[in-house]
Amino acid sequence: MTERDIPDSWPPARAREPDNNTLLSQTQQFGETQAFVVPATDSTSKSVKRQKENDSVPLGGSKLGGASRGEELPINNHSEESATLSRKGKKLPRWMKSWVLWSLLLTLIPGSIGFLAMAMLLKLPSAPNCPSIFWPLASASVRLHCAQLAASKQTVNDLLQAIALVKQLPESHPLHTEIGRFVEEWSRDILQLADQSFQSGNIDEAIAIAQKIPEDLPAYQLVNEQVAKWQSIWSKAEGIYQDSEKELQQSRWQSAYMLSAKLLRVDNKYWASTKYDQLNQLITTAREDAEKLAKAESLANSSVVDNLQEAIKIVESIGQGSYFYQKAQKSIPEFGRKMLNLAQAKLDARDADTALDIARQIPETTGLQSEVDDFIALGEAQRSAWIGNVSGLESAIAQAQQIDPSRPVYNKAQKLVARWQLEIEDVARLEKARTLASQGTVNDLAAAISEAQLIPATNPRATEAREEMGRWQAQIETIQDQPYLERAEQIALFEDINSLQAAIAEASQVRRGRALYPEARKKIRTWTGKIQQIQDQPYLDQARQLAQSGNLPAAINTAQAIASSGRALSGEAQAAIDDWQGEIRTQENWQKAQQAATAGTPEALAEAMRLADRVANRSILRMDANLAIDQWSQQLLEIARSQGQSDIARGIETAKLIPRGSAAYSAAQEQIQTWQQFLNPQPTPTPTFQPIQPLTTPNG
Repeated sequence: MTERDIPDSWPPARAREPDNNTLLSQTQQFGETQAFVVPATDSTSKSVKRQKENDSVPLGGSKLGGASRGEELPINNHSEESATLSRKGKKLPRWMKSWVLWSLLLTLIPGSIGFLAMAMLLKLPSAPNCPSIFWPLASASVRLHCAQLAASKQTVNDLLQAIALVKQLPESHPLHTEIGRFVEEWSRDILQLADQSFQSGNIDEAIAIAQKIPEDLPAYQLVNEQVAKWQSIWSKAEGIYQDSEKELQQSRWQSAYMLSAKLLRVDNKYWASTKYDQLNQLITTAREDAEKLAKAESLANSSVVDNLQEAIKIVESIGQGSYFYQKAQKSIPEFGRKMLNLAQAKLDARDADTALDIARQIPETTGLQSEVDDFIALGEAQRSAWIGNVSGLESAIAQAQQIDPSRPVYNKAQKLVARWQLEIEDVARLEKARTLASQGTVNDLAAAISEAQLIPATNPRATEAREEMGRWQAQIETIQDQPYLERAEQIALFEDINSLQAAIAEASQVRRGRALYPEARKKIRTWTGKIQQIQDQPYLDQARQLAQSGNLPAAINTAQAIASSGRALSGEAQAAIDDWQGEIRTQENWQKAQQAATAGTPEALAEAMRLADRVANRSILRMDANLAIDQWSQQLLEIARSQGQSDIARGIETAKLIPRGSAAYSAAQEQIQTWQQFLNPQPTPTPTFQPIQPLTTPNG
């Protein structure tokens, strides 16, 4: 018989009653005699292979069992019959009396019977058909064989079915030890399959598979250990991933990369490969998108329309998978709102064209399209109203009335409509006033002002009317006062005191508060300064002559009256006084220096040089002071050298009084250095002597 094919699955027990022939056949093959024994192997696959090899040996059938229990062979019956016939005296056929024939039969028959018996003994029963077995009557060996067949498929369900087939055998059964070893091996196979799910990233599936192992098996303790290990690894990996994401939130890219590298050391292929690559890609993308977002925000802060448009384009390029996608999407309406605010600012400044142009450039992706539409509708209406005539106001009213009541700007539009309706009558008055004022005469300007004064102060055009009236009043005052200034300028051309005083009197007729009053006051100040200059110049010239003659105190007294009067030449006089006072101080310092030098002592000479150095560089005495300083420094150096012959320390102190920049300064410094070296000589280095080696002669 050949081996049955291994079924994909079979029911754990057939719920049917077997017929007598089936029971007899199963009893003969798999009964208590255990004629079918599955050899114990190290693995399920080896067990199945060996079973195939055993089934391939051609052996005898089950009838050999009767012969093995001592049944008599047919040859013995034939001998008794021949003997009986012989005793009855019947004559046997000739061939039966041939001793050669009987010798041949006696030789062949026992050998054939022995060969058949041996063949029947060596033949194994055919492999059982596991799906059709009635399991309540199946022996342990049959259960083990079918379990091995199921386990060889290495699937979770088949391994569990294999365990279920054999785990109910009692501990006293002879195959209990062998079955226990297989059950533990199959349990580990299930855990290995569960670990494959864990390594592929499905921890829940892995735990569910592992927990299918029956709890009453000794190997179940491995389940809890393995599940705990998986959960620990998974929790550690999730912690690393979350910590790296936190670093991303703070834009600490290097730290995020370092944390992601820890996933490579996690004992899980899914986290060490798929999730690691995913996290690194997330970090890289987040870093690039963060730079994009920062650039966009910088552009948006400039409050320039083109920059805001560029900022919106940049944030729109950030994809949905980016870590900064939500922040980018949030910034798009914010940037659009900035553009709308810029448009509103221009509209408030009555620059309707620029405002509407900005509004039309706001992208639809900002989600502000409805607000933009309302802004444009109302802006176009205001632009029409600002034309300043009745037709413009009527057009503005018509445009504003088209705004739907459901729109947020409807109430604002209705207020503007009411205002523009009030303006229409007053605009007509203002247009009439402007027409009158365009004639340019005093009477026409006065009539224009009278017409504009009819516009009530509560009317929206009242402010505009007041501005126009102020401009027209200034034109009237200019026409009235301009002749005064023109006559004053003609009189002042002679630039003598009388003419200048007459020009001042003429310009003074322009009263305070009039349009030309600031110009008149400016001219009056100029002409007054010229009068003061004419009056004070002789005194300042006299003071300068006194200073040139050397009488500086008299020059200062003469100029002092001009400097303290606050007149046109006061500043010039004060500057001259400051120069003369400085010259006086210079002369005093020079005299004091000369007097101090007469004492001839080191201290007196040093004081004389200090006072002489105070002489200003622009003074004529500065050259005399420089010559004196050089002379006194040479004198002081001679004194120091003389003192150094008996007292070097005293000579050094005197030489130090010579100021830098004087003629004797360099020589004094060299002398000081010489004296200091003499007082503090450097130690002479001790010579090193080499020992003299004795001369050797050829004789020693």
